[in-house]
Amino acid sequence: MAFEPCAVIPVYNHSDRLGTIVAALRSHGLPCFLVDDGSDPAHRRVIDSLGDEGGVTVLRHARNRGKGAAVKTGLRAARAAGFSHALQIDADGQHELADVPAFLEVARSRPEAAVCGRPRFDASMPRSRYYGRWLTHVWVWINTASLAIPDAMCGFRVYPLAVLEPLLEKVRGDRMDFDIEILVRLHWAGVPMVWLPTRVRYRADGVSHFRAWEDNWRISRMHARLFLQRLGGWR
Repeated sequence: MAFEPCAVIPVYNHSDRLGTIVAALRSHGLPCFLVDDGSDPAHRRVIDSLGDEGGVTVLRHARNRGKGAAVKTGLRAARAAGFSHALQIDADGQHELADVPAFLEVARSRPEAAVCGRPRFDASMPRSRYYGRWLTHVWVWINTASLAIPDAMCGFRVYPLAVLEPLLEKVRGDRMDFDIEILVRLHWAGVPMVWLPTRVRYRADGVSHFRAWEDNWRISRMHARLFLQRLGGWR
């Protein structure tokens, strides 16, 4: 398999650090797909200005459809453009850009595998997010009948696009539930995963689009649906 990686970045009203993120990814030779998920005009202008640079493609949703929907759009575009792998990374600066080379090197040596970030949090992590993650960990362990996925919510990962493409049609999650559901389905499909530790920071000036009640309810419904599918053999 030829290793032709790119980066997919879902963007919704995050532009303060976007230029820095794109520049770092481009310095590692990664073409970038920026998926504007219905951003406001001021952020849209920043996104469009980055699209004027070489190696950056801007895709746009007319309205906000959710992080998962944006990632799906970017992954499908990357596959259609002939890339073999896609690095998914957030636009808010949470993820450690210095770890990008390590993720790419593992993906190059293990092209059949999904390379996933195993986050290391500091004191900046909100307690509500901490407890919510543990609930998801338990459900993922139930729905995979294993401990093979130590963290399903970190959106810093490299996907092998050939095996991912057919699974995208099965993923119903279009918002914060996407990152979890796609890993469960990759596990069900027998796709190997490699886990790399990476620092994740919740910046004091950062803007989070995670809605504690709404998104946790949506994630809970997704876990229940996956459980019933696994129980009934409808994978």
